[in-house]
Amino acid sequence: MNKVLFSILLSFGALSANAQFRINNGDDSPLRKLNIAEISISNLYVDDVDEKKLVEDAIRGMLSKLDPHSSYMTPKEVKDANEPLSGNFEGIGVQFNMIEDTLLVIQPVVNGPSEKVGIIAGDRIVSVNDSAIAGVKMSKEEIMKRLRGPKGTKVKLGVIRHGIKDRLTFTVVRDKIPVKSVDAVYMIRPQIGYIRIGNFGATTHQEFMEGLKTLRDQGMQHLILDLQENGGGYLKAAVDIANEFLQRGDLIVYTEGRKVPRTEYKADGGGVMQQGKVVVLVDSYTASAAEIVTGAIQDQDRGIVVGRRTFGKGLVQRPLDLPDGSMIRLTIAHYYTPSGRCIQKPYKKGENRDYAMDVINRLKSGELTNADSIHFADSLKYETLRQHRTVYGGGGIMPDEYIPLDTTLYTNFHRELAAKSIVLQQNLRYVDSHRKKLKKEWTSFADYKQRFEVPQTLIDAILKEGEKQKIKPKDDAELQKTLPYLRLQLKALIARDIWDMSEYFSIFNDENEMVKRALQVIEKR
Repeated sequence: MNKVLFSILLSFGALSANAQFRINNGDDSPLRKLNIAEISISNLYVDDVDEKKLVEDAIRGMLSKLDPHSSYMTPKEVKDANEPLSGNFEGIGVQFNMIEDTLLVIQPVVNGPSEKVGIIAGDRIVSVNDSAIAGVKMSKEEIMKRLRGPKGTKVKLGVIRHGIKDRLTFTVVRDKIPVKSVDAVYMIRPQIGYIRIGNFGATTHQEFMEGLKTLRDQGMQHLILDLQENGGGYLKAAVDIANEFLQRGDLIVYTEGRKVPRTEYKADGGGVMQQGKVVVLVDSYTASAAEIVTGAIQDQDRGIVVGRRTFGKGLVQRPLDLPDGSMIRLTIAHYYTPSGRCIQKPYKKGENRDYAMDVINRLKSGELTNADSIHFADSLKYETLRQHRTVYGGGGIMPDEYIPLDTTLYTNFHRELAAKSIVLQQNLRYVDSHRKKLKKEWTSFADYKQRFEVPQTLIDAILKEGEKQKIKPKDDAELQKTLPYLRLQLKALIARDIWDMSEYFSIFNDENEMVKRALQVIEKR
């Protein structure tokens, strides 16, 4: 006991001496103050403290008083955040979904490790390294953790397959699995191509160029670039994409901050899409790097922007790697479009709740459903660089052609069915039990798109499961209003499971008002 008491007194004495030293030497820096506080808590606090967590909480606390995008991430959070942008992760290479508590393989990645050993769409993975993952109420995150692992390591999978009585066993050698950021590429009309980009990662430009080549080989002259729900990513990827549309010397974006000098990014003149009509689709979730591309194309009068006002993230973060693998993402600059607009929407430092609720507030104000609800001050007016059209700053990019959000598209009944995953689960069951028949009958997507009709049995299964979970339409009118869009959704989901995402969007886009307007813009210009 005496030793413990002596240790405490020694620590306290040392701290007092330090404090005296600080006073005597004028060392009243904030950093010194923070250091003394941390040492005091670690050495003198009445209970044990997790010093690592203490420091992390202090960092988070400091950053929370800054802008909404400066943040701290643990090593695991860094890894999870980087995977979608890095272009790959290491694992077994399957697209899967969960039916109740069973992992169902939707598609193995082409030439991936699972396909190479013979795993096929429709297989159920029920065990990993002899440990059951089906029937044990295991979370999706835990299952993914078991399937993923370093390249070159082996994992033994127990598989149940339709038509095979015994359980199959496959040994898969994990490998790097590509993560695509381009969601869809297809010809939407003769001479008009469609490309949808989900985020801006390390491989986005390469994927985009491959998509352009595919479309050009099919006669594409004009392009619809879909950036809806694209939350951004790497600045370089955005600059590389914008470069493909602009002429040599055209400004794409510039950044500037209190301690960061102005840096300009300009087109090098080697872009392959300098000719032809371009329409960019955006919505309230189009942000950051996606806004850089949109702003460059709009300000340089290279194309027309269709949709709704974008998110409004015009802040540049610099990643600061810490010794334990954690990271601080610190805002160091604003970015500006070629006309000089800062797209960052207003915020109050340390008050992130209102910032996070901005999209909901837009809906409440009527901005998302009525163009007349949108008003800009004259001070926010800018001009495009060639045609001198009026564009606006002050938070997000306002499209040239406004498309209101159709809040009647989804009925409350449909929304509840989707929220409970009833639509997705019943679709998976249908495809799983009819996979061979579907693939045999529908060898051509064009034929499927034109003639396939969602069977009434699938609709009935959804309605029955909804009723089982106490989800019912309020009346027959709501049911009849729900059915057309529900059938469209199911047809698109079945196409996705038989082919891929391009086919999924091909079906949905035929009824998408934003896409329809984009086609009109291209055809009339």
